[in-house]
Amino acid sequence: QVHMVESGGGWAQPGGSLRLSCAAPGFNFNNRAMSWYRQAPGKPCEMAAVITAGGNTNVADSMKGRFSISRDSAKNSLHLQMDRLRPDDTAVYYCNTNPPPSGTMPCGSWGQGTQVTVSS
Repeated sequence: QVHMVESGGGWAQPGGSLRLSCAAPGFNFNNRAMSWYRQAPGKPCEMAAVITAGGNTNVADSMKGRFSISRDSAKNSLHLQMDRLRPDDTAVYYCNTNPPPSGTMPCGSWGQGTQVTVSS
């Protein structure tokens, strides 16, 4: 079983920025599609962004123009740059494969996630 370690979350004011990181010892990020997912209190898990094995990226409509996903091949890590944060971005953020492994949920199956709180 893979253990993802998400980091970089915290508190930010509306309009602020945070950069999330994900690492997983022994797991190769570079040859598969990876995503950041998020889950806000009382809401279902949703995909925030995806990067394919070939490096193409896509971001969910509500985050487009504000979030960007990237992969550091040398460091074998995944990142989510979040700018112009809004209160409705408050959630626990998780990294996972896309799609997630059969029989698992995209949020919380492989890591504890990192909490992002946006408030004034």
